Amino acid sequence: MVIMGKTMESDNSWLDSRPPRLGDLIDDYCPRCKRIMNHAIASFVGEKVVKVICQTCYSEHPYFEGKERKKASKSASTAFDQVLAKIAPQAESAPAAATKKPKARPGRRPLYRHKAKAPSKEQD
Repeated sequence: MVIMGKTMESDNSWLDSRPPRLGDLIDDYCPRCKRIMNHAIASFVGEKVVKVICQTCYSEHPYFEGKERKKASKSASTAFDQVLAKIAPQAESAPAAATKKPKARPGRRPLYRHKAKAPSKEQD
């Protein structure tokens, strides 16, 4: 900070040099709020922050190091579709779907039918 040509250190300069402690506030990405918010440090492993608690929604989650999580891309599903197309061509799978028995409507009890017994021959 510069005041009248003189450089003054901020009053909180000692906070910048000390290691973080439990309960200190740090910025991190909150998956519940979906934003970078204030978090309190909840746990360490060694000197590394592992868990934090969001000070807005009070959810506890792993420390993401201030990086926003990216949504899973749809490439996994498209890759699966490509592999499936190579294994079973679309022309073969269409008739197979038509021959399946329709399932019972949900909420109904299944109807069990027994095979009719063959007529027994009486012996004289």
